[in-house]
Amino acid sequence: MKGIIFSGLILSLIISLTSCGGSSKSAPSFTGAKGEVKIITLDPGHFHATLVQKNMYDQISPEAYVYAPDGPDVKEHLKIVESFNHRSANPTAWVEKVYTGNDYLEKMLAQKPGNVVVLAGNNKLKTDYIKKSVEAGLNVLSDKPMVISPEKFSELEEAFKIAQEKRVLLYDIMTARFEIKNILLREISQLPEIFGNLQNGTPEEPAVESTSIHHYYKNVAGNTLVRPAWFYDVDQQGEGIVDITTHLVDFVQWGCFPNQAINKSDIEMISARRWPTEINKEDFKSVTLLDDYPEYLKKDLKGDKLNVFANGEMTYKIKGVTCKLIVEWRSKSLDGKGDIQSTVLRGTNCTLEVKDDNLLIVANEKNDLGLFAGNLEKAIVQDLPQQGLSIEKINKNTWKVIIPDKYNVPHETNFSQVMDQYMEYLKAGKIPDLEVQNMITKYYTTISALKLAKVK
Repeated sequence: MKGIIFSGLILSLIISLTSCGGSSKSAPSFTGAKGEVKIITLDPGHFHATLVQKNMYDQISPEAYVYAPDGPDVKEHLKIVESFNHRSANPTAWVEKVYTGNDYLEKMLAQKPGNVVVLAGNNKLKTDYIKKSVEAGLNVLSDKPMVISPEKFSELEEAFKIAQEKRVLLYDIMTARFEIKNILLREISQLPEIFGNLQNGTPEEPAVESTSIHHYYKNVAGNTLVRPAWFYDVDQQGEGIVDITTHLVDFVQWGCFPNQAINKSDIEMISARRWPTEINKEDFKSVTLLDDYPEYLKKDLKGDKLNVFANGEMTYKIKGVTCKLIVEWRSKSLDGKGDIQSTVLRGTNCTLEVKDDNLLIVANEKNDLGLFAGNLEKAIVQDLPQQGLSIEKINKNTWKVIIPDKYNVPHETNFSQVMDQYMEYLKAGKIPDLEVQNMITKYYTTISALKLAKVK
């Protein structure tokens, strides 16, 4: 009798392990303990990989692993991290454990010395890196975009399914969510007495409009940014319509439909187009430090200038709301102001607008402007969680929100805020379901726009 009971217990245990896929395959749980997060930077090639390490974190071990092919990309990454270690103010203390070789990916997957893979580099292989990392039971924190080509989108969807099965966290770096003007746009648009409701809009006058202008030549962390030559190759970096627009699409979902799951069926692409930025050899050299274009870029030459399809525009509906998003890349800033972002949200009571680095609130003419002004004063000064905000009247129906300097942190600081959020998710053992769904839909939107733009 005892033998039967013992055999039954063994059988039950086997069935239990089989049905769970084997508990030994589950990702380790995180408690927030010091040093328990160990990062592996895989094939770094974009400066965002270094910004993840601009600061130290108690939860992250100072030993950071790097796996990459030998070459200028990984050397530049290590150079910048080393500069963080030797800066005079708040130096970091990273100890880089580096492996370079053609088998870098296979070696990383076999050794798995850490538990979080950081991806920020050449985007051509990024979707493959994501899928193989989660298959190996590793968490992934990826720079945008996670996918740049239509044929890879199903692979990304599969990666999210695998991540759920393996109980690992796959997340992308959305720094724009931590920029104060975007936060305020989101919060004010949820105040019905001020904003009313988001209009449905039309293609001619969308409810949401956002334009993002960037420059190849720029200064980061006090130094001229050296970009790899492949950054100019849309087959490796991705076209503008699937790159920077990731942030714009994310804001539409996160900022205009907070705490709502967005499905692929909620997206209706209306129109999309793409056009090139011309890069001359002098400007190319100033950014890459190369005297000539590499062979893989010569397909994009027209005369002696590169034609890079870094610009894109999409108009689409999300849950019936019409949005228009534009991204432009210029060779360099002519006025020295750097990147430019503008956003318009049209509500039934007012329009919210970010323009020339100002956040403006424009009351619709139908409002009782005296009543609106009183409600606005109370909402901005008293009701919002940010302390110290105020408003300044510009004209009879327009006010500017005055934001204290303490909220205007540099873009580079947003990366540490993303890291803090990601570590909270690690500790919780889960990314909220709607966040996962919205990431999938976000990339469905950008890929759908690219497909439509290429038809024309």
